[in-house]
Amino acid sequence: MSQQQPERPQEPIKYGDVFSVQGELAEKPVAPKDAAMMQMAENTMLGNTQKGCTAAAMESAAMQNENAGFVGHEDANAEAGVTIKETQLPGKRIITKSVGDEVVGQYSQATPMTSGPYSASDNADAITIGEALEATALTAGKKPVEWSDAAAIQAAEVRATGRTSITPGGVAAAAQSAATLNARVTKDEDKTKLGDILSNATAKIPSDKPATRRDAEGVTGAEMRNDPNLSTHPAGVSASVAAAARLNQSHK
Repeated sequence: MSQQQPERPQEPIKYGDVFSVQGELAEKPVAPKDAAMMQMAENTMLGNTQKGCTAAAMESAAMQNENAGFVGHEDANAEAGVTIKETQLPGKRIITKSVGDEVVGQYSQATPMTSGPYSASDNADAITIGEALEATALTAGKKPVEWSDAAAIQAAEVRATGRTSITPGGVAAAAQSAATLNARVTKDEDKTKLGDILSNATAKIPSDKPATRRDAEGVTGAEMRNDPNLSTHPAGVSASVAAAARLNQSHK
């Protein structure tokens, strides 16, 4: 007697199924890159991804959608990105998580009282350019390194260090070497991936700084200029730096 195979879901899990959201986002399937960006934001700004939190819910839904064939591993439906905003109040802070313009999670945490009314440092939780590069290893780690990636990584490193040239042995030098070698390799499985270059980016950058909108614009321009189609990868280097800049701006 053969075992009955589980039925394939008829529809993807949409944002409206997981969160109390409305409008266009409610009808969009939860995609893997959206979940990865939220995980990056939570890990960077809050220190971890907790069980039952927004990122965990998105990851579960995205995994089911991918396994059912509704979305691909590289898909992203949150065009406006994800943001986490922290509002400091006496004795507590309010954490608000959004996908695009829609709030998908909000809660408060108790914080120690201080002598001043709002004593949080503006840059204490800011996401650095190096951390944004490391996040790319999560969101696009399986992508082979191309010239556009190497150019974006170089632009990011130069802005992080404030130098006019790349650092010997740094991430930009490694990315350029990988792009050169990958151009000579025919099979993608044999090529060096972004995850190989960026998984420990912060340790390879001699100095770092919080990502800003100007940094994001510079990195995006470098990636586009070196792409044959004058485009950027939806979850690549420039997308991660742009997401970090948005998060930093919303945290001010």
